[in-house]
Amino acid sequence: MKVVVDFDRCASNAVCMSLLPEVFEVRDDGYLYVLDEHPPESMREKLEEAVRSCPTQAISIAED
Repeated sequence: MKVVVDFDRCASNAVCMSLLPEVFEVRDDGYLYVLDEHPPESMREKLEEAVRSCPTQAISIAED
């Protein structure tokens, strides 16, 4: 699976980072960074939670 972020929609509110800091990071510059575009399958449940929890619906999962 691949993490996809629509950076035009992303508000960098860090909800995803609070759920999955191994994958998402909002840095001091105020922008979201994807630390691992291809996280292991074991993280799918938390990643799906991050997708659902994103206030701007900027995160999605693409299947490889």
